[in-house]
Amino acid sequence: MRFLRQSLVGLLLASVTLALMIYAVSMVMSAVQVRMNGDKDTPQARERVFAVNVVTARNETIAPLLQAFGQVQSRRMLELRAAVAGRIVSLAASFEEGGEVRTGDVLVEIDPADAQAALDRLHSDQMDAEAEQRDAERVLLLARDELVAAQDQAKLRERAFERQTDLQERGVGTAMTVEVAELAAASARQAVLSRRQAVAQAEARVDQAATALARVRIMVATAERDLAETTLRATFDGTLSEVSLVEGRLVSANEKLATLVDPNALEVAFRVSTAQYSRLLDETGNLIAADVTASLDVTGAELVAPGRISRDSAIAGEGQSGRMIFAGLDSAPGFKPGDFVTVSVQEPPIENVARLPASALDVAQTVLVLGPEDRLESLQVELVRRQGDDILVRGAGLAGREVVVGRTPLLGAGIRVRPLREEARAEPEQAMLELSDDRRARLVAVIEANERMPAEAKARVLAQLSETRVPSRLVERIESRSGG
Repeated sequence: MRFLRQSLVGLLLASVTLALMIYAVSMVMSAVQVRMNGDKDTPQARERVFAVNVVTARNETIAPLLQAFGQVQSRRMLELRAAVAGRIVSLAASFEEGGEVRTGDVLVEIDPADAQAALDRLHSDQMDAEAEQRDAERVLLLARDELVAAQDQAKLRERAFERQTDLQERGVGTAMTVEVAELAAASARQAVLSRRQAVAQAEARVDQAATALARVRIMVATAERDLAETTLRATFDGTLSEVSLVEGRLVSANEKLATLVDPNALEVAFRVSTAQYSRLLDETGNLIAADVTASLDVTGAELVAPGRISRDSAIAGEGQSGRMIFAGLDSAPGFKPGDFVTVSVQEPPIENVARLPASALDVAQTVLVLGPEDRLESLQVELVRRQGDDILVRGAGLAGREVVVGRTPLLGAGIRVRPLREEARAEPEQAMLELSDDRRARLVAVIEANERMPAEAKARVLAQLSETRVPSRLVERIESRSGG
């Protein structure tokens, strides 16, 4: 009985405890619902303000730079070719790849034996032709003398015939005598004709001898030129390239031996678009002599050569677009023909344009400017040129306005911003502090206690802290790390 009674009492107490817990939970839940359903004030929404970098647009006169890529080449290049065939008997010591030569230097000698023998034979032929000409002239002189003698004899025969005819008319002479005198006169006239024919033949022989002599002289001049061309000389100061020749080699006529390049007469050829080409023309449509700068970056050491535009190509080129322009380089030390360089062309100045970062312009040709209450406004501008990471623009009301540098999708007209001007951005880097003795001592103690800092860096920082004015960034960095 006692056990049953105690069991019932325990069961009763447990039931009461459970009921109290359920009641407490219901009270808490009702209180939470009342709290959640109760009226409360809606928090006021705050406008988001973005920090933006701004620059002031200033109108000025700017000469744009046209950027292009080109190739350096020499204005004077000569292909050295063998004018005659033969064996190479001598080469100059400088006849090698990159060898420097001077005007008149003997570069290559081809065996002159055959050319000399041909010249000697022609000299002999010339002597024969000269002798033939002298002989023809003597024959002509004799033929003319014989003609004069025949003419004199014909005159005598004619007077004798006239005398016999006169005697016959007076009845003194006979017909037979007259006939003999007439035959003698006719024979004398025939002799004159023969002598004239001999003179004509002698004159023709003289002409033929003169023609033969002239022909031989031409052949002699050709042989002398062939003999001279067995020796190849430099026609100007330069450097040899594409040399592929050794002594003793047989070369054929017109075979290429090397190329002579003048390294001091360099120019750069570069191609520009038609629109860029139109900006390099004057009012009459002629190409202006604009200044150019050719630069070659060789492992960080940039080679620069100034120059000036000299001409442009006559045709656009098959399968090409734009225009090919040539600019002579005034002084180009270190440049070689074939170098691929960057060319900067100084265009004519443009007035009333502002230089801005390229990130300030969007695809609609607008920029964001700072308006009243630091709210952004959209301003339409005209893009005049692109200059690397900058742009040249002009627009109504742009001068003097502060333009947002970096455009993001979050920025637009009407949005309030916090402008970061160039002066404010530069101020932290230039800010200097005058430290008190206690503050300076604490900073020095922090640095000296830092065992992980290298000795060189520690000495450099301590030297800065010993100065009268200390950079603010250095002080902030030390105090932030030390927790002071």
